[in-house]
Amino acid sequence: MLNFKHLHYFWATARAGGVMRASEQLHTTPQTLSAQIKLLEDSLGCALFRKRGRGMELTDDGRAALGYADQIFALGGELEAAIGPAHRAQALPEFRVGIADQVPKSIAYRLLEPALDGPEPVRLICHEGTLADLLAQLAVHRLDLVIADEVMAPNLSVKAYSHPLGTTAMSFFATPALKATLHGHFPQCLDGAPMLIQGAASAMRRRLDGWLADLGVRPLRVGEFDDAALLKAFGSEGRGVFMAPTVLEAQTCAQYGVEVLGRSESLVEAFYAISVERRITHPCVAAITAAARGQFLAQPGMSAPVPAGGLR
Repeated sequence: MLNFKHLHYFWATARAGGVMRASEQLHTTPQTLSAQIKLLEDSLGCALFRKRGRGMELTDDGRAALGYADQIFALGGELEAAIGPAHRAQALPEFRVGIADQVPKSIAYRLLEPALDGPEPVRLICHEGTLADLLAQLAVHRLDLVIADEVMAPNLSVKAYSHPLGTTAMSFFATPALKATLHGHFPQCLDGAPMLIQGAASAMRRRLDGWLADLGVRPLRVGEFDDAALLKAFGSEGRGVFMAPTVLEAQTCAQYGVEVLGRSESLVEAFYAISVERRITHPCVAAITAAARGQFLAQPGMSAPVPAGGLR
């Protein structure tokens, strides 16, 4: 079995450029260092150094061994940094959160912000994925919380609970150039208009389909996206009307250069904190739920109200 003490002496000697300098760094005698390296060579069955003039240089086997030694001691340093005493003295408690991929990133930040501003600092670890995958991780306690835009399905075998955080109406946006081509009041102006919609897996997509059907409005569906940021990027280029939470109106208009066509109070997006606790005791989860309830829509930067008849 490889003796790592011998390997360390070899590594230090190769990096120092000679036995004399390495012995000074390691606070040992040159004779001891040479003997330890000879034991390593005997163990490996090859010479690692050869004489060159008054000094010594690495053999081909020595250079190969040095490459492995670099990796071994680098990993050792990472191990000590990750779980050693210094890490334990400085490490923050972890708060592991899963964000369902249909939840807008800005909404996720607003919901999680109270956990970061609590009296005790935490290390926030976020994972994004499908709700089913995140719930599976929650079930085995790899996550402390899941933020989702729908409640957990009752037929799942996961023992967890959905805690409502808040709701927001939905607004419809278009670039000024595209808006100028639309006719009529909102929402009738959507009839025949190019529209970018959420993917079929989205809970809001199902609500949108039903809302449009009830109104008898048939937009031209020119794009379908699982990623909300990609959908808005296409919308910012005038490729179609798109929908986003009303609570993010001001931010959406400023970021994507679009204007509000109208709002629908019938289209409501809800957000939930899903945890294994029926009665919330985790301090971060408690901070999130306490801050969200009753205050979720009271966010700064809301756009001015759209007239009741909508926009032309």
